[in-house]
Amino acid sequence: MSGPLRLLFLCTGNSCRSQMAEGWARHLWPGRYEVHSAGIEAHGLNSLAVRAMREAGVDISGQRSKTLADLGDLSFDAVVTVCGHADERCPVFPGAVRRLHVGFDDPPRLAAGHADPEKALEPYRRVRDEIRAFVEDLPRRLETAG
Repeated sequence: MSGPLRLLFLCTGNSCRSQMAEGWARHLWPGRYEVHSAGIEAHGLNSLAVRAMREAGVDISGQRSKTLADLGDLSFDAVVTVCGHADERCPVFPGAVRRLHVGFDDPPRLAAGHADPEKALEPYRRVRDEIRAFVEDLPRRLETAG
C-alpha cells in the first residue's frame, strides 16, 4: 500500500483511551498514518478525556465513539489494542496486519467516586501522558511488530 499506514486503535468502548491515542497519532504524526479508533462497543466520547486532551493542546471533541462495524470494510496495516478486554476480544484481521497491545489503566474507573473534579481529572491526565509517550514511540514499535 502506498501512502500513509492505516492504523486502528481499539479498546472496549471507544470513549477514552483509544480516542486519546487517535488524537495523539493525528497530532504527532500528521500524514504518516491514516488513523482510526473503534471499540468492541460504542460508549460515547468521554467529556473528561476531551478536557484532558484539550489541556495538552489536542482537540478530540470532533471525534465520535464507534464500533468496528461502523468502520465498514476498511483494512488496516496495524491494530493497537489499548486495554486488556479489547486485546482478548480483538477479531482476526485479514492480510498482513501488525498487531500491538499496550494496556493502559481505565481513567473512568480510576476517577469513579471522586467528588472533586480536579481529582477526577488526575487519572485522565496521567493516562493521556502515558498514551502520548507510547504514540511518540509508535514508528519504532511498528517496525518491530510482527
